[in-house]
Formats: sequence, C-alpha cells, structure tokens
Amino acid sequence: MDLHPSRRRLLARGAALAGSALATPHIARAQAMSKLRFALDWAKQGPNAYVTMGHEKGFFREVGIDATVDRGFGSGRVPTDIAAGAYDMGQADINPVIKFMAENPNSGLIVTGIWGDRSLLCAVTRADGGVRAPKDLEGKTLAAPESDAGRQLFPAFARTAGVDASKVNWLTVSPELREPMLVQRRADGVTGAITSVGMSLKALGLDFPQQRIMYYRDHGLDLLGTCYMTTRAFAERNPEVVRNAQRALFRSLIYANRNREESIAMLKKVEPLTDVAIETERQAISMEQQVISDHVMANGLSNPDPVRFQKAIEAVESAYGMAPKVKVADIYTDSFLPPLAERRL
Repeated sequence: MDLHPSRRRLLARGAALAGSALATPHIARAQAMSKLRFALDWAKQGPNAYVTMGHEKGFFREVGIDATVDRGFGSGRVPTDIAAGAYDMGQADINPVIKFMAENPNSGLIVTGIWGDRSLLCAVTRADGGVRAPKDLEGKTLAAPESDAGRQLFPAFARTAGVDASKVNWLTVSPELREPMLVQRRADGVTGAITSVGMSLKALGLDFPQQRIMYYRDHGLDLLGTCYMTTRAFAERNPEVVRNAQRALFRSLIYANRNREESIAMLKKVEPLTDVAIETERQAISMEQQVISDHVMANGLSNPDPVRFQKAIEAVESAYGMAPKVKVADIYTDSFLPPLAERRL
C-alpha cells in the first residue's frame, strides 16, 4: 500500500535534512556539542599532558564534546569532587579511588577505564640519609598532603613491607611544599607518585642518584595505576558522552606516546612556565613505567587481569582494616570503552 502523500512529503523532507547534516558534519557536531567538566589528578604536567594536547588538538570536539580540563590537587581528592558533582569525569590513581568507594558504597562512583597498568606510588628519602630500607622509616617523619595517593596507601605498603605504620610520623603539607621539606631536611622522606616527587626533587637540585626510591610494587604491593571515573548517575544519563570522552582520552594518550615532543610543546603553550626538559622526562617515566607493560602490549589498554585486579582491591581493603567485600564488578565497568583497536599502543 502506498503511503499517504503528506507522509511521503514528511519522509522526503527528513531525508533531505539528514543529507544536509551529513554534508556539513562540523555544523552538526557543533549543534550537538555536550559539555564535560574533567578533573586531572594533579597540576598540568608531563604525565597528564596528553589530555591538554588532545583538548588543544580538538580530539574532544571531534566526538561532540566541549570539555573543560582543570588541574587536580591529589588523587585522593578527585573521587570526592566527582561524587559531590563538582566534575563530571576525572582521572586519578585507582587505589585511593578504591579506598573511597569501599568507604562510601553509596557514592555512586564507577571506574570506566584504566590506563595505568603499574603503580608509580613510592616513598622517597635522601640517599645520604639514614633510611636504607622500608623498615628504617619507623621513627621517621614523612611529608605529604592528606590527599596524596602515596600517603593514603602507605598502610598497605607498610603491611607488605613489614613496617609498623604506627611508628611513622606524618607532616601534613600543601602539595607545593612536599618536596622542599625533604630538600631542606625538614622531613626524612615524602610519598607520592615518582613522576611527581622524583621529578620535583630533581627540579629542586636533588637528582635521582641522590634519592632513595622505594616503589610500593617492589615490596609486595602489586597495584594498578591511573584510572578514569564518573558517577553511575552521570553515565546513565549521558552514556555517549562517557563513551566518546574515553574515545578522545585514549586517542590522546596513544598519540602523545607516539608524539611526546609535540605533546610537551602543547603543554608549554597552555602552561608557559612549563620546564620542557623536566616535563619531557616526567612524561617518559609515566609512559615507560606505568603505561607500557607486557600485559598492555599483549592485551591493550584498560583490559586488566581480573584476578590481579581483585587482589589489588583486597590489598587496599586490608590496609584499612576493612572486611573484604568489594568485587571488581562493583567498581569497574568496561561498557563505555572504545573498541580494542582504539586502545592499542
């Protein structure tokens, strides 16, 4: 049966509009642009320069997202800010995120992607000081912000390394004062990701040979690294925004790994005070020690081994005296990931 003439005209008009939209994709994308507030884990530096670069190159706009990217103030703060609605999505060290989610099961947070396959958390002391092994930290003073992931996960490290955490003293400082406290010998050590503490100490004149670095992973604490997160409510309301944001983020990360000099140049453009040499090295450490691993090269980004993932969750719970109750499926979903082909380094 033939369609009613008015119905035929309506369909023809719709087809014409669709054709027009296809012919002018940039206009269509501009009309459909979705806002996204994204929080970084720390100041805009080499390890997260890929986000700045992707933003500047238009990778987010190409998938219909008008994103704002703000610096962070520690991985321990990011989940709090997102749960409170200050940001829609963000990135942070996954381990304080696990802690926050275990302590706040009704927060609505969900991890949607993981780009750090290995943890960079560590405690750093002076090589010319009296700390030669983790056990020597007993009776010493460590400086760090309360929101620092290294500080929040120190109890887990202490447990696996045989350190009595109750005998370690803490000096709470703002992020910018952490490394100067060690350089000035006002603290015996600091905690954090090596990309932050190690490179900041180097910038202050305490180069790597003068540092004693105790990676948590070298003392029995096999943790994952940086993740993306949002709230279940935001993801349910905006599934395509979350999916497309991660498409842009993974594309940016992979591009930055392949074009490191360009990504740091873009960071310098946005942050004129960037020390190119320091941030180039900081980015290289992040890529080669956190992102690139045998597992990632074989399986792609954000394809974690579920058994290892579960053990990492239990290590965090154990560190804080929590009964094991959180499962991988409770905190992580891969339903918003781009195809595996777009997650290959």
